[in-house]
Amino acid sequence: MRKRTLVGTVAAVIAAGAVVLYAYQRWGDSGSSARNDVLGQMPPDAGAVLFLDVDALRQSPFLAELYKWAPQPKADPDYSQFLQSTGFNYERDLHRVSVALLKRGRNSQLFVVADGRFDQRKIAAYLSPSGVHENQGGREILSVPLTGRAGRITFTFLRNDRIALTNGDGLEALLSAKPGGANSDSEAWRERFRRLAGSPVFAVVRQDAAAGAALSAQAPGGLRSPQLSVLIDQLPWITIAGKPEADRMRIVLEGEGAADTNTRQLSDVLNGLLVLAEAGLSDQKMRRQLPPEAREAYLELLKSADVSQIDRGEAKSVRLIFDLTPRFLEAARTAMPVAPAAPENKTLPNKSTIRN
Repeated sequence: MRKRTLVGTVAAVIAAGAVVLYAYQRWGDSGSSARNDVLGQMPPDAGAVLFLDVDALRQSPFLAELYKWAPQPKADPDYSQFLQSTGFNYERDLHRVSVALLKRGRNSQLFVVADGRFDQRKIAAYLSPSGVHENQGGREILSVPLTGRAGRITFTFLRNDRIALTNGDGLEALLSAKPGGANSDSEAWRERFRRLAGSPVFAVVRQDAAAGAALSAQAPGGLRSPQLSVLIDQLPWITIAGKPEADRMRIVLEGEGAADTNTRQLSDVLNGLLVLAEAGLSDQKMRRQLPPEAREAYLELLKSADVSQIDRGEAKSVRLIFDLTPRFLEAARTAMPVAPAAPENKTLPNKSTIRN
């Protein structure tokens, strides 16, 4: 009797485990599978890839804060007509989207794959009067002119809930590109996508030695550092990820290279700039210029910042983490504070020297 009871118990456990495993594979992993499918469409020669899991972001209280902070765009008559004719509203119907930026000579091209609730018949009917239909590789491809600008948008439905489009030529070639082997560019992209699997929004940039200069040009005057620009330009990969946590967004920036010396120097420079920024906010002149609540919001962001180094064997990385809060978004409506200029030929202070 005991043996029969034991056998029955084991059988019940196995059956329950099988049900749980099936449910996980059938439902729990569906979002991950769709995410991988969309990212798997990205061409391996891309210069950058941006991914948004819109469904996951909609569940975050931070998104509501971001919507309140962002300027409200004026109503676009063309978009209003598009909504009325097709029933598609990206704020409600878009699930996830991946965007690749490609260099084509002196020009840039966007390639987009998006999942959502699409009414294929209505969308095709709305765009057909001004579009050109083609059949390429067994796919129905529609090309339509951009309103008020030169150029065209070319798109196709990959399935009922997935669309691919580009503002350049060769949509079929982009869709037909075959993934490479383990040592290919495709595997390099997949590895970085896997690292960012827990983030609903991220960007991966494959360097062309221009990101540092672009960052320096956009940085506030007091935080522009030629030394930082040079170090960033030596990184072959940069990733930026955002993960909502309650009413805030945790931002993780990572620069990846092969030289340990470069990542150590970059870590020191970032720590030094954080010290300079905090010192600038403590300056008496800055205290008079900034409202107290704005100053506290900027200090809150700086105190949340952490710089660390990561060793993955052949790859060395520097990681910067900080939190975007509703207080910071509100403070960002005012003028950005200007920290003391970063010295070009002097060693920057270390963040560990900060005294609260």
